[in-house]
Amino acid sequence: MLKVNQTNKKFSLRLVLTLIIIISILNLLAHEPVIPILGFHGIVNSKTPTSQLLEMHYPQQNLEKTLEYLVRNNYWFLTTQDLYDFFLKKSQKIPKTYSNQKPIMISFDDGYKTVDTNLLPILSKLEQKYGKKVKVVLFINPGIMERKGSTSSTHLGCQELRKGLKKGFYDIQSHGLNHKDLTTLTRQELVKELQQAQIKLRQCTQDLDPQQKVASHIAYPYGAYNKQVQQYASKYYLSSYLYNNRILNHGCLKNYYEIPRIPINRQISFQQTLEIAEGFHQIKSQDKCDES
Repeated sequence: MLKVNQTNKKFSLRLVLTLIIIISILNLLAHEPVIPILGFHGIVNSKTPTSQLLEMHYPQQNLEKTLEYLVRNNYWFLTTQDLYDFFLKKSQKIPKTYSNQKPIMISFDDGYKTVDTNLLPILSKLEQKYGKKVKVVLFINPGIMERKGSTSSTHLGCQELRKGLKKGFYDIQSHGLNHKDLTTLTRQELVKELQQAQIKLRQCTQDLDPQQKVASHIAYPYGAYNKQVQQYASKYYLSSYLYNNRILNHGCLKNYYEIPRIPINRQISFQQTLEIAEGFHQIKSQDKCDES
């Protein structure tokens, strides 16, 4: 009888220890310093002309389902400045409002007109339905924005940017002046692409952006960069984003001018998009920080 009791005690102790280990592992996973940064381009629907159905664009219906899922599952939609202040520089403490929320960044490159026609209505609808504002990052090329009076442009104009910014949905950042491969430019051309993009975006939004958060960060066109591009980008911007199909582990990131993003396009299903948003994308490769 004594042996049976001792055996039961040992079994109970092992069970308790096993449960403690499992809970500890789950807790570590829950606090893994990873932030998915999703990169979209245009948003297409059933009315989109066949000529505009580019592979890099994403279906409106899937985007709405994705954003609604994220809202319902308590995600924190980061701006570029949020990421910089709270997770990279750690110059500010995370507000209690966000302490139990899962951070994510949703970005859109190139400033396609469909951001206004197909995305903005979704953002307004979700705010009305859930009382939560979904903030998205727009990486804009002001050199190819729609000009005043034009009605045929496929890209946003200044007034459309201002509309979304005024409503609190848009975080407007730079994508270079004319969407050029920055690695192919002379120093003079590079400076123009970086500096003029910032100037023009801030001119468009100056009365709505007293703290000049607009165009404080940049995404490299085509994801192309080198040491010279980084060097000059650091003169005008606080951080830079690229496309390398990796999830951000902010506990490992040493270079604020190499922030990773994951491109999302028509070839990625709704379910795959959710898995990426949940942080399962290449999570094994992020278990340890790169030595480089």
